[in-house]
Amino acid sequence: MSDAQAALKQRPAEKEGEERHESIYRAVSDAIVEQRLKPGARLREDALSDVFGISRTGIRKILQRLALEQLVTLTPRRGASVTRPTAEEAKDVFDARQMIECGLMPDVAKRIGEKEATELREMARQERQALRNGQQSIAIRLSADFHVRLAQLSGNATLAEFVERLCSRSSLILAVYGHRGHLGCESHDHDDLIGYLEAGNGERAKAFMSRHLKAIEASLSMVEEEENVPDLQQIFGG
Repeated sequence: MSDAQAALKQRPAEKEGEERHESIYRAVSDAIVEQRLKPGARLREDALSDVFGISRTGIRKILQRLALEQLVTLTPRRGASVTRPTAEEAKDVFDARQMIECGLMPDVAKRIGEKEATELREMARQERQALRNGQQSIAIRLSADFHVRLAQLSGNATLAEFVERLCSRSSLILAVYGHRGHLGCESHDHDDLIGYLEAGNGERAKAFMSRHLKAIEASLSMVEEEENVPDLQQIFGG
């Protein structure tokens, strides 16, 4: 068998391995966003390796990818844990979303068609249904998916990928600091935004997106857990 033939034979297996790693990455990412894995939870490589049936090396690569997206924190000698975002990090994330997502709206308004508008309305409907059913974590994920799809419709793949990362972090922030049964915005907001985009009114959509993101940020209860500082005088003062 020639080297070329051997390489062709290996490709299906390599592709299958890549798809397997991608599905595991998605499973862990969804579990974090949906708070089935709580902030601060340790993610042991050996346990994850056993659960998913892949090597610890493969798990390590997935955790490193999640760390790049700041969903996971890697600490020397302690390993990986689910990130708990701070109030300052939350502000930075929403500031970045304001700059990027609002700026993309005029391009989306130019490119959106009937098919895309119908797709977005179905996504918005599923989000509302999840909230009505009390499925807060699923509604958060669906809302993030909506914003990512909007960014993709701008035609700028690089910025859309960045928006996806920001939305993942926002989902974790909402899961930690948000309110049950509410995503910080009106349930019809996404439908109103689609209407402006479908009408080709990019500037109106841009302004609406800005208000929409500000409303979500303002709804967060940014109360961080304080570090427990013992009263040493009381303990050792006699």
